[in-house]
Amino acid sequence: MNQPSQHPHSVVQEFHPRAREALANPQIRANFRKAMDGLMTKRQTAFEGWELEALRDLGANIRQRALSKLPDLLEQLEANLTANGVQVHWANDGDEACQIIRDICVAREAKKVIKGKSMVSEEMELNHYLEAQGIEALESDLGEYIVQLAEETPSHIIMPAIHKNTTEISDLLHDKTGTERSHDVNYLTASARQQLREKFMQADVGVSGVNFAVAETGTLCLVENEGNGRMTTTAPACHIAVTGIEKVLEKLDDVPPLLALLTRSATGQHITTYFNMISRPRQPGEQDGPEAVHLVLVDNGRSSIYQDNELLETLRCIRCGACMNHCPVYTRVGGHTYGTTYPGPIGSILMPHLLGLDETQHMPTASSLCGACGEVCPVKIPIPDLLVRLRRESVDGDKLRVSEVRGHGVKRRRVESLAWLGWQWMHSRPQLYRLGTAVSARLRALVPQKLGAWTRYRSAPRLAPQTLHQMMQKRTPTAANTSQQPHREATR
Repeated sequence: MNQPSQHPHSVVQEFHPRAREALANPQIRANFRKAMDGLMTKRQTAFEGWELEALRDLGANIRQRALSKLPDLLEQLEANLTANGVQVHWANDGDEACQIIRDICVAREAKKVIKGKSMVSEEMELNHYLEAQGIEALESDLGEYIVQLAEETPSHIIMPAIHKNTTEISDLLHDKTGTERSHDVNYLTASARQQLREKFMQADVGVSGVNFAVAETGTLCLVENEGNGRMTTTAPACHIAVTGIEKVLEKLDDVPPLLALLTRSATGQHITTYFNMISRPRQPGEQDGPEAVHLVLVDNGRSSIYQDNELLETLRCIRCGACMNHCPVYTRVGGHTYGTTYPGPIGSILMPHLLGLDETQHMPTASSLCGACGEVCPVKIPIPDLLVRLRRESVDGDKLRVSEVRGHGVKRRRVESLAWLGWQWMHSRPQLYRLGTAVSARLRALVPQKLGAWTRYRSAPRLAPQTLHQMMQKRTPTAANTSQQPHREATR
């Protein structure tokens, strides 16, 4: 099977130090708390008056139907795009996708690339690759532009710079571009827009992501608010769209329900400012648009996920970020703590398949399993269930299908595994269970007060001196005593 490109930041042992650092940073805590509270309120307001559960069912069914026909739909998409004049390329992994984009740039003698927001390009580390090839790659999405200037990675899949406040952004723009320091958001935005406008006109190639790829019509749909996506796909002479193979939809009629779910779940908007539909390059007689359009379809581990009927549900994701906005872990430590392209709940079930569970052991356990992510997912991905499965498989390596397919080894947590096997064995034998609890109750004073990480922030649990059955037997009259009660009353 295809091997994914390794992400240099996915270092398991760094997760806990990064989490402690984020928790100790009051500015990070305040930035995320303010932003997430606002997004949760906007989402709730945006769905008022809607039959939300019916819409979620519809969205889930649309995505599941498309995935059930994925191989055929991908071929149909390629055929229709090719007929429309769009060149389609297939990439087994991120490295191959980067090479395809480089080859297109070299063939056009391109030295400057302008990019719209694309999480797949982040997954591929496209910017670093192009820069190493002597090709300038500049982000045009404001949030992506900010994190690029800061030499950081996005901390959120929808709002890349959500971890920074206005003061931090103002200082960054002043240091990097000479913009005057200001707390006027409109001024800062206008300054960045002016700087980027020149880059659009100078760029040889524009690179964008894809929100939905419609097989029926051969149409690439892009959802955005800033207009940079439209500029990226029309101003340069060549447009390259890059997307994961799972983004395909069967029909154009499938787009409106998913768009309604995406915009409301992501930013609490009824509709975004721009919705772009691209089906072909510029035609004779047309005044604008690119001369050539390319689509790069990236696998990078997705075909392995597709082979598992349970894990397949991960591919329904429409990248709205709602699970992150409602996750009590993500909202307190932020996206950079995870050290992977996709953070938060969706990242915790996706990245183990893309990188292997050996590289991402921290992600399935970076959750309280409160279920909030599953409740707000617009396409009803059972994220908590999948997290539990990954936790189980991180302990029992023999059952880890995906890691075996990906060629990654799994470090068995033998002590934990043996402990749970002992628990299962004891609880399936009632007499042994009663004996064990009786002995434990008598020896409860010997239970240590420090039980590893569990007691770092909690008090150690203390065993009760009596079982619930014993206490109830003392409080409730026995059957014999109850049956004698009427006779005693009659003889008085």
